[in-house]
Amino acid sequence: MRVIQPNCRVQFTAEDISFIASVLGAEKNNIHFLIPLLTDPESRDLILDDTALYRTLLEQRRCLTVSDHFYFYVLVRHVLREAGIADREVADYVAELLTEFSREERARCVVSGQEQSLDYFFEMLAALRTANDYTGFCLRAHIGNRSLFLSGLFPDRIRERAERRGFPDLSYYENLGRMSFRVASGHRLAQKYDLAPIFETLSAQFEKTRTALNDLASRIFSIGDIEVPVHTLFT
Repeated sequence: MRVIQPNCRVQFTAEDISFIASVLGAEKNNIHFLIPLLTDPESRDLILDDTALYRTLLEQRRCLTVSDHFYFYVLVRHVLREAGIADREVADYVAELLTEFSREERARCVVSGQEQSLDYFFEMLAALRTANDYTGFCLRAHIGNRSLFLSGLFPDRIRERAERRGFPDLSYYENLGRMSFRVASGHRLAQKYDLAPIFETLSAQFEKTRTALNDLASRIFSIGDIEVPVHTLFT
């Protein structure tokens, strides 16, 4: 089971740099001047906060060749700032989470030693009882991540299932996600991976983060925009 970390800002591609240059008005033969700016963390972060990048991604999303890391980071950073969550590391983590979970094979909860993936929250919670230290940490983080992903991108699906079929409502996902991030933040491995402050923020600001993603989803996502089949996440 992979530990998600805030790595989006160090995984940009040549296409991402070309996109930034085109939006910010740089001449094609002067793109190389952007490279040192984007390798300097402070200047890079200021460039990525330019609202022109956000607006252009929204307007031209069907014709883009940018990387998922760049795409999600710019969009998530913008909506989280609007929600009052200014920490770039948190935005980077959430963007990496969306990048990972948008692919079916990476959204699955696969525990070492078990043949089948854990598809239900109750299975993941039950697995915590016998999990070793590392697996227990990963499970807590995964439950928090999955709760945020589903409640952030598919709130209408959750409401529909809750109203028509008696499945858990949004408050269940919020409480489960908040608790899981809080417990994970206190784990020694959260300190090792520099994730404790991020998990603390996501626990304390889970509802704000979730509603910010709801706003983002309403602007840019349809179910078909995400590669992972939705039914596999709600099984």
